[in-house]
Amino acid sequence: MNANPPPAIDHRSWAERWALPILVCGTMALALSPIFVRLSEVGPIATGVNRMLLPLPFFFGWMLFKPAQRLPLDNAQGKRDLVYLFLAGAFFAGDLCVWHWSIHLTSVANSTVLANLAPVFVISGAWLLFREKVSRLFLLGLLVALFGVAVLMGESLNVSLRTLGGDALGLCAAWFYAGYILTIARVRKRVPTAAAMAWGGLAATVLLYGLALAWEGNVWPDTTRGWMVAIGLAAVTQILGQTLIAAALAHVPAGFGAMVLLLQPALAALIAWMLFNEPLSVWQGLGGVAILIGLDLARRGTPKTT
Repeated sequence: MNANPPPAIDHRSWAERWALPILVCGTMALALSPIFVRLSEVGPIATGVNRMLLPLPFFFGWMLFKPAQRLPLDNAQGKRDLVYLFLAGAFFAGDLCVWHWSIHLTSVANSTVLANLAPVFVISGAWLLFREKVSRLFLLGLLVALFGVAVLMGESLNVSLRTLGGDALGLCAAWFYAGYILTIARVRKRVPTAAAMAWGGLAATVLLYGLALAWEGNVWPDTTRGWMVAIGLAAVTQILGQTLIAAALAHVPAGFGAMVLLLQPALAALIAWMLFNEPLSVWQGLGGVAILIGLDLARRGTPKTT
């Protein structure tokens, strides 16, 4: 007789098995966002409109041709989920609005570091609102990863009274994005990816469009180059990046999902090195390593989902 037990069968779907790599790929796409924002020829809020409105035909078309991706609105739960998606869209609109303004009023480094404090708000919100427990190992990983972000961006940070307004907006962006992560992670347990991106994106578009018309006037680019930047922003950061993140959050705890987004500054530095030949310093390398160590500690301290 064969004494060895048969190998365990992994009954998880492919999305569950690949949730972490999907999340990392989405984060890589989001790392390009500040570059598109700086290249945009319209205002910060209008840039958010470009990002949110242009992908809507793709997401609603996805639902049209694949019924399984639709949100059922003929029952009470579906209607409640639609309200949650509108709330997620409102949080995301707030994030884009204040973060894009932050990039224009302070350095990219300052804005990136402050906006990446979102995991702190996510974990605090999950504990206060949903009573989710956090292990000491997870908290240690968060501290190590945040330390890595500070070291990575430390050479570029510039704290002064001149940038104080932009820095405050960067911190507000972290709060708004934490609200988005907490909301979308909850609703994605029931709502398909396309429906989440379509309805949440519609809510964000309406809010951003109204703000852009009131404060900036011009919403759309005037040149071919401007349209290329707008389309690139919509395709790379929203259709690719944010969709992958929304897909992964159905299978990854919100706190750990937010922590993976801390890879953004490390990936941005790597992209700048590859595209613009910007040298990577020893400190940047150490910061990147610290982020990876922190993520590994947090992963080990995250309860397994079934």
